[in-house]
Amino acid sequence: MPEFAQYRVYVGAYTGPDSAADGIRLAFADATGRLRCADTVAHTYDPSFLALSPDGGTLFAVNEIARGRVVAYAVNPDGTLAEINSQPTHGSGPCHLSVHPSGRFLLTANYLSGNVVVHPIGEGGVLREACHAVEHSGQGPDKDRQEGPHAHQIVPSPDGRFALATDLGTDTVYSYAFDADSGHMALKHEISWEPGTGPRHLAFHPDGDRGYLVGELTSTITEFAFDPEGGEPRPGRTRSLLPAGFEGRSLAAEVVVTPDGRLVLASNRGHDSIAVFSGRDFEPLGVVPAGVRGPRHIALSPSGDVLHVAGELSGEIQAFAVAGDGSLTPSGDPVRTPAPACVLVV
Repeated sequence: MPEFAQYRVYVGAYTGPDSAADGIRLAFADATGRLRCADTVAHTYDPSFLALSPDGGTLFAVNEIARGRVVAYAVNPDGTLAEINSQPTHGSGPCHLSVHPSGRFLLTANYLSGNVVVHPIGEGGVLREACHAVEHSGQGPDKDRQEGPHAHQIVPSPDGRFALATDLGTDTVYSYAFDADSGHMALKHEISWEPGTGPRHLAFHPDGDRGYLVGELTSTITEFAFDPEGGEPRPGRTRSLLPAGFEGRSLAAEVVVTPDGRLVLASNRGHDSIAVFSGRDFEPLGVVPAGVRGPRHIALSPSGDVLHVAGELSGEIQAFAVAGDGSLTPSGDPVRTPAPACVLVV
């Protein structure tokens, strides 16, 4: 890494004829979190979400296209990427992926087709053919966005015993028992959220027995209890991500929890802001302008004291210093990079 750099950041983006992005871009962050963008390190189509293997040696990306694919890349010592191989996702529009804590399986959510799929990961990060897939079914009251299932995320529980999938189209969170030997998922719980919520993404608290889910369509965040033994998420209090009196259209996007569990942060697209909550008592601490348009994704630095906000619509990433009381202070001006959809901090 350059001498000034504290950590690396990979930027996933939307490509295509209307975008200047052409794949996955590498950036370096200084001590304040401000980025210096380097070159595109993987030329690929619509790598809108990225994930890293537990050992840091392999980076995985979706190709969010009609015939979805996932791609594996070896991470070189200088941060550049070398493609290993790719596999079909057996679905359309894959928009999220995660790696099982064992490092042996890749989990992917196909948004357009409403299904989730598991790929074994072989020696050297090689993706094997899919070993299991589950189709969701149902719909919600929003005729434009909930005409059918739309799986938006799948993540393992902290101990890897379960996999939780959010479905925006069916207002449901599915909890699957995960077999770490075979990669097979068995449905354990099917939890309905308030109709029209549009569950998008969730994040676990570091203590492992609770988490937070953002509803895209209602711009809300719901605290849920999580049973590590039984794998059941139980919805609790729901709060708005928007300030009182806001009447425009806004869609919630991403949620993160600081490593110490002190803060919960979520992004709003439309209002273009970051909502901050206490991780101790789930009380709101403020709503801060995001400094970019369309903050689709947010990510914390390894220490949790910097927040990176990816503005898909303005083509910028803004860094904020995160204080213990939840206040966010911009670290300089936003950095330009085309159509950023995901920020992966290494």
